Amino acid sequence: MPRVKQFDEKEILNKAMELFWEKGFHATSMQNLVSHLGINRASLYDTFGGKEELFNKAFTQYRSVTGNMLKAIFDKEDSVRIGLKKLFDIAIEEALTDKARKGCFVVNTTTELIPGDEAIHKVLSDNKTNIEGLFIDYVQKGIDKGEFSPSKNAESIGLMLFTLYSGMRVLAKVDSNPDKLNSMVQAGLSVLD
Repeated sequence: MPRVKQFDEKEILNKAMELFWEKGFHATSMQNLVSHLGINRASLYDTFGGKEELFNKAFTQYRSVTGNMLKAIFDKEDSVRIGLKKLFDIAIEEALTDKARKGCFVVNTTTELIPGDEAIHKVLSDNKTNIEGLFIDYVQKGIDKGEFSPSKNAESIGLMLFTLYSGMRVLAKVDSNPDKLNSMVQAGLSVLD
């Protein structure tokens, strides 16, 4: 009779994500994972495969949660400008409360794994395209609603705002000065005027 799993896979993926986020893929050993997750090596391999498969599943879960969070922020606000400002405010608040200065899991993964890892390159590229699309569509929504001038280019502005959002996440690892971060956001959002 097969043994029943004594753990919640989603919880294990969250714990794995936190460890990979904190240490990076290469610095995280299987022993680190076994110790941190509190499950034995055999269960880890049986359920998730090897380290790379576990990382991919944890990263996919992170992408899903992050994408849903962005959509929820964007869907909640009637004003696109206010929705964008709230998104940036949340990013700044996260930077200020991130005592470990972990930054953004996607950005960290991009800088660590892109050179030479084609499988993760595709996942990251798909994620970038998806998130860029959310920003572009949201700016277009503001144009369509008459909140922004029809002369505005939704694609260019959406890409710039996505780049600002990602760049802030990197900068905040080094310098989380709220005045600087807020000034950057104000300058970035001014293109919508």
